[in-house]
Amino acid sequence: MSVPSKPLPERSIAIAQTRREWIEGEPSAHGSRIEPWLLRSWQRCLAAGHRPQQRVGFDPVSRQAAQRVAERNRELLAAARPVLDRLSRAIADTRYFAILTDADGIVIETGALPGGSDSAARHARSIARIGVDLSERAVGTTAIGAALAERESVWLHRGEHFFEDTSVYSCAGAPLFGPRGDCIGMLDLTGVQAMERPELRHLATLSARSIENALVLAQPCALLLRLDWPGAGAGPVSEGLLCMDEDGRVTGANMPARQMLNQPGSMQPAPQCHELFALPPQMLFDAARRGDAVLEVPLWSGLRVQARPQLPAGQAAPAAGPGRPRLRDVEAALIRRAVDDARGNVAEAARALGISRATVYRTLNRARNGT
Repeated sequence: MSVPSKPLPERSIAIAQTRREWIEGEPSAHGSRIEPWLLRSWQRCLAAGHRPQQRVGFDPVSRQAAQRVAERNRELLAAARPVLDRLSRAIADTRYFAILTDADGIVIETGALPGGSDSAARHARSIARIGVDLSERAVGTTAIGAALAERESVWLHRGEHFFEDTSVYSCAGAPLFGPRGDCIGMLDLTGVQAMERPELRHLATLSARSIENALVLAQPCALLLRLDWPGAGAGPVSEGLLCMDEDGRVTGANMPARQMLNQPGSMQPAPQCHELFALPPQMLFDAARRGDAVLEVPLWSGLRVQARPQLPAGQAAPAAGPGRPRLRDVEAALIRRAVDDARGNVAEAARALGISRATVYRTLNRARNGT
């Protein structure tokens, strides 16, 4: 059992004091602190003319509207449903449940809901319906609206929600990013009148990454690269995934891959492989055809990543053209360019590439000797 960082009564008092200070404008001698993202959400609600005492209704959704929502998000649903099943088992004894929304905060799927006919069960059923709008504009501050606005995971407990009607909920939320890096929705774990479980923020984040990975792996792909930093030993959630077509154009990448390759935002237009790696894509296809387990791939920054190239089952690599360079030739060209940029200063070039001077000399000598 997790132990909250503060006793729950103290936590509740702190939230109430913060609400009086920031929402009601009551001066506070305690200097209550609040997460910046939460304050920004409250301020947006106030700027929209909302007051905490307003009633919040969850409008009914027609069957046709629910079907349209599901159809628009067919690929996301296919990737998310196995993850939601696993999540439901992980949180089964907590009275928390999972909600999946699109990028507008519209519910597109839910996990298993808590049973019963008590107040908590009724509150759960009122929000966990396909097509319901749970965006910030509709229901004020929630983990759903905050995760979509901030593009990062959040934890929100009871009175931290803007409206009093939603203060029965506690929720963790994590945004979902598509294979091109754009935000396509979010994953929410919500409890009604439940104990505070801030560790669910971590679970929501990891589960969101699993959904993103499934989306990348479902992309049309002539070559899949599993990426990691040398010696890091990434797990299935933290490894980079990058798909490319037969022309070497990137068709999808997960967040770890985008971060490793300094592509943190949306990958639009899709980059070419040779813009990311300091070697032609055919060398990666050749390595996959040979069955090379791991190879170190140079980046134009001088850094290196480990790559495990994989061809789709039953697919042959594109035919190699004449005169394709070897990996050592590409590395030598990269080192020569660094030495040229450093105006012949080998020590400076070695520092820029993150390698030793001995490696620079050895590589250049080998290239001169043709070995």
